[in-house]
Amino acid sequence: MLTTSPAELLVVVDRNGIDESSHHGHIAVTDPDGAVCASAGEAQMVIFGRSALKPLQAVAALRAGADLLDDQLAIACASHSGETEHLQKVQAILARIGLTEDDLDNTPDLPLNAKAAVAWQCAGGGPSRITQNCSGKHAAMLAACVAQGWELTGYLQMSHPLQQRIAVTVAELTGDELGVGVDGCGAPAFTSTLAGLARAFGRIAAAPAGTPEARVAQAMSTYPFLVAGTGRLVTALMPAVPGLIAKDGAEGVVAIGLPDGRGIAVKILDGANRARAVAVAATLAELGITNDALRAAGTRNVLGHGEVVGAARPVFQLQRPGPTQLT
Repeated sequence: MLTTSPAELLVVVDRNGIDESSHHGHIAVTDPDGAVCASAGEAQMVIFGRSALKPLQAVAALRAGADLLDDQLAIACASHSGETEHLQKVQAILARIGLTEDDLDNTPDLPLNAKAAVAWQCAGGGPSRITQNCSGKHAAMLAACVAQGWELTGYLQMSHPLQQRIAVTVAELTGDELGVGVDGCGAPAFTSTLAGLARAFGRIAAAPAGTPEARVAQAMSTYPFLVAGTGRLVTALMPAVPGLIAKDGAEGVVAIGLPDGRGIAVKILDGANRARAVAVAATLAELGITNDALRAAGTRNVLGHGEVVGAARPVFQLQRPGPTQLT
């Protein structure tokens, strides 16, 4: 259980040289075979991966026959910011399968991006299904239903064949026995271990060409803006390392797959986005993967009257079981 798993202090935030806040959490790194090869905290803790599971759900949609172009597949993996290009791609999926926004069953919301939300409201819009950040995932789910001839009504219920297919795919890729809850958008929210989430991302990133997993990895790395949006962590991470895939999830979750098959998953217990960015960059650096773009993506400064007066900094070191060495 999350409340009893031993967490590690991962990130400390200082202001003018005085530590002001701290963030505890867990990190799991898996090798290409899926075994845990480095960690901080408890790699086997059970979490809700939340939106970090979207690439796995996209794999399931492809396996069910969803007919998606690569840019549409990227938006299917997205917690998009609701910017114009994001909405256009969701609309393109719906048009491709002969459906409309009215067929979506996700929870209406405003765009995540503040400027996009203001522009949408100034144009007379309110919370809608198309602007909610999970609309691409839901459009892809509908595409799978259309391909299989499944009922569109009730596609979010666990009893629906779509969700049964997704559960099988998530269990296969994570290697875990799943629990299930309800996500913010209304879709089933599956649990896995943190290590299982890392394992799944490693498998997707290094999947053989021509597989649904490889298509998902290619779409994400080719269209990083569509997977998130302006100023977002995963959109910054993917262009920084060729073949790296990354997806964020609510409540401090982020998962990464490396092209050599290694996977990384981070869970910040207080759900802080600033802490997960710092923890991810520090984890990559410990694995020997660092550059200016990654350092920038992992920098979270503290401001005083508009000037930098402090920063969030990593304070952990990955523990490696036995003689395993990462290259």
